Amino acid sequence: MSSVSGNMKGFYRQRKNTNKPSNKKQPPIHAATFGSGVAQPPALISRGGEPDLQDECNDNEALLRQFDLNMAYGPCLGMTRLARWERAQKLGLNPPQEIERLLKSGKVQAESLWDGRI
Repeated sequence: MSSVSGNMKGFYRQRKNTNKPSNKKQPPIHAATFGSGVAQPPALISRGGEPDLQDECNDNEALLRQFDLNMAYGPCLGMTRLARWERAQKLGLNPPQEIERLLKSGKVQAESLWDGRI
């Protein structure tokens, strides 16, 4: 049996790769270049289809975003902010009254922070 194990090196002989690598560097496939047809990810595009370059977050919107991110009032996907506030009120979770006042004023965005992004 020792003669069989001696032949294993010959049976599984390794060969070195003799091909020389080319000096030409290619960009990665996923790299976006100037003038490419690669679209921006949806998180970088506002609802109007244009890049979101302005900071539209005033004090009221910042307060509503904190409400969106607070999981104590339940999930916020698939419903408006007011519907989420009303659901939290019915369940006895005591959402802030200021949020209701802002939402019923109509001067803020009714959709949650995650609407259309997930």
